Amino acid sequence: MTTLPEFPAEEEVRYRALQNLDPQGAGVLDVLIAGLHDESWRVRHAAAEGLQRLPRPGEVAARLVSVLGERGETGARNAAAEALAGLGGAALPPLVALLGHADPDQRKFAADILGQLSLRAAEPALVQALADPDLNVRVSVAEALGHVGGHHAAHALQRLLGDPEPLLRLAALEGLTLLRTPPPLSELLPLLEDSRLRRSALRLLGLVPQVAATERICRSLASPSRSVREAALSALGTQAALESMRRAEVESVARAALRQLPDAAARLAEALEADDVSVRAGALLAVAALGEVSLVVPVAEAAREDRLLREVLATLGSLGAEGGRVLLVSMEVLSLPARAAAAEALVDLVDASSVTALCALLEWAEDDLRSVVVRALGRTRSPDAARPLVDLLGEPRLAGAASRALSALADSCRAVVLELLEEAVLSRASPEAVMALGRVGGAPALPMLRGLARDADPAWRAAAVEVASEVDIAVGREVARAALADEAVAVRVAGVRVTGRLGGPEAGALLRSALQDEDVTVRRVAVEAVGVSGARDRAAEVERLVLHPDGGLAVAAVRALSRLGRASPRVLREAAGHPDAEVVKAALLAGAQSPEGVALASSLLSHPHWDVRAAAARVVGDSGGPESLVLARQALEAESDALARRALVDAVARLSRR
Repeated sequence: MTTLPEFPAEEEVRYRALQNLDPQGAGVLDVLIAGLHDESWRVRHAAAEGLQRLPRPGEVAARLVSVLGERGETGARNAAAEALAGLGGAALPPLVALLGHADPDQRKFAADILGQLSLRAAEPALVQALADPDLNVRVSVAEALGHVGGHHAAHALQRLLGDPEPLLRLAALEGLTLLRTPPPLSELLPLLEDSRLRRSALRLLGLVPQVAATERICRSLASPSRSVREAALSALGTQAALESMRRAEVESVARAALRQLPDAAARLAEALEADDVSVRAGALLAVAALGEVSLVVPVAEAAREDRLLREVLATLGSLGAEGGRVLLVSMEVLSLPARAAAAEALVDLVDASSVTALCALLEWAEDDLRSVVVRALGRTRSPDAARPLVDLLGEPRLAGAASRALSALADSCRAVVLELLEEAVLSRASPEAVMALGRVGGAPALPMLRGLARDADPAWRAAAVEVASEVDIAVGREVARAALADEAVAVRVAGVRVTGRLGGPEAGALLRSALQDEDVTVRRVAVEAVGVSGARDRAAEVERLVLHPDGGLAVAAVRALSRLGRASPRVLREAAGHPDAEVVKAALLAGAQSPEGVALASSLLSHPHWDVRAAAARVVGDSGGPESLVLARQALEAESDALARRALVDAVARLSRR
């Protein structure tokens, strides 16, 4: 075994010394292999990471495999396994060869690491290794096949379901679940009778899109064993998410089963607190099936897990107006994520009786939550909601949401909403009232909008120009054309934006003067409008703006040219030389899927800005071929920024698999 005589005794110093090793340095492989034997796990981990960055990964893999054979060096062997798992395809040949080692301990190591590699190329060797004479090796091989996947792996695992050895049957069930390849129901149901296999069999049963499977899963909801009930709930959640399974059908069967259980609500409350996310997902479906309003608070709290948000919203939505009323009075006690989910659900649960409670919520809720409450007010179908919504048009943060809510409310209370909006416009309450009036009033509001387009206040003129085009395209073009020559920047911006949105053969000509406007904001919006309208006749002027010193304008130019299909390799190269890193990143994004874009990204892996290097690494990882691997490895070896390194590590891993 090699030692580390050149490093001081302190752990931190050894750790940093290994991190700072030059991968190209003489003898570095020996030093890092020695680092795998360090007494500190941090140093061993640093050595394992360092070995993944070395050139000649095949040679590295062979040395690591030799460490696996050092009995008594548990830490070194585990660190070597970690390093091998990070080497990708280079580790495959020596590990496959190791499956034939005389020592079953070595063969098991090989199977475990091949499972971590998850490379389909290992499938034939692993399937063959299922004939290994050692049970522990066969179990590891079966588990690895679940990670490697493939047609032959699935068939081999299905055959194991009939093996007399329970450990192998268990590994096969887990592997088939990972592969999402259930066997026929007739082969799976008998395994539920074995208490050692029941939980795994239930989870696999969740992948069977048949009502008979649902019924068998739901029978297990009555089990006295909590772990079996949770496995059944997990299977239920899985089955409901299958595209070929109708959720209503799953809920119907679950409802019939749960109604037979006197303590169903208590059991579901317990499951909503489970550590396993899939169990909580199944519990949410079960609450929806049962319509258990008393669980509305724990259901909302399940939204603390982001992955469950969709299921939480579906369940809350199924609890109807009664569930909405319970939610409204419980908002103050909910956690922040639960409150956000509850507010989203309330949008579909509120009715006319909710207006007072929603207005009270507006008094103390967070800004993000208030915007959802505003949306909910628009769904109450109550004329009482119109006044508070019109008042909110004066609050810049909520004006847009209030305007949209008023549009929704007008579907049921149009006369009241229109009267209040006209009153707000006449009293000069807020320019947002103009926008809302146009959207609700429609064509009859056009005379007032024409007049407001000539208002003395630029904010009111801009609002009228913006909304007129939504009401009538011809009027929109007319007021937008006039707005392009307005003295106020805000009005010219509105005119440019509307011209771009309406498009048409004249758009390019109309936008020409805006592209030369004295105000850079107008020019930037004009560039965006060229892209939106598809005005290719303005592409040459936009190309010249790629080199403009204003980064925002240059970014808009690159994006517009990309939209027009005019982001040529020359344009991308010019943008890549811009001093503003955002322009360079826009160029990378514009060329991300082209060979020229990959070449550009490869050249930017050494850019002075770390975020550009990271963006370039992502492009190389997404679209580069095997020939990009060497360059990505070299960039990884030279990279010092943590986030850029992470992007490069990901790129190297992805390129290694191609």
